Amino acid sequence: MDDKTVLSRIHGLVDEEHTLRGQLSRGEISSSEEHDRLKELEEALDQCWDLLRRRRAAREVGNNPDAEQAHSVGEVEGYLQ
Repeated sequence: MDDKTVLSRIHGLVDEEHTLRGQLSRGEISSSEEHDRLKELEEALDQCWDLLRRRRAAREVGNNPDAEQAHSVGEVEGYLQ
C-alpha cells in the first residue's frame, strides 16, 4: 500500500466516523452500535497512521517504504502498554 492509498483509507475512515455520528444524532443507530463501530474505526485509523509513519521513516533513512506492512491491531494498540 503506497502513501496515497493509506491516506485515502484514512480519509474514508474519518468520513465513516462522521457518518456514524450523524446517524446516532438522527436516531438511526443506537449508541452501542455507534460505540462498537467507532472502536473498529479507531483501531483501523491507528493501523493506518502507524503504517504511514513507518513508511515515511523508512523513506527518510533511505529504506524502501514498500517493505513496510501494516502491523496487527493488537500490536499497534499495545505500543503504549
